Amino acid sequence: MGPLLRLTIFLSRLVRNPPSRRKATVMLVALLLAIGLVVVEKMGAWPESWKVDRAPIMRMH
Repeated sequence: MGPLLRLTIFLSRLVRNPPSRRKATVMLVALLLAIGLVVVEKMGAWPESWKVDRAPIMRMH
């Protein structure tokens, strides 16, 4: 199952059976936190000690 189909199913369930206000608030805070982390990473504002060096991908011939 693709990620877009999975998201569509999740959103349709959310619309048909809305969560409680508390659960919706927790979901919104988690979403905002994730978006904030992506923005900070894309801006290059991470401290140098927090950056992860990517390992090279070993390809088999």
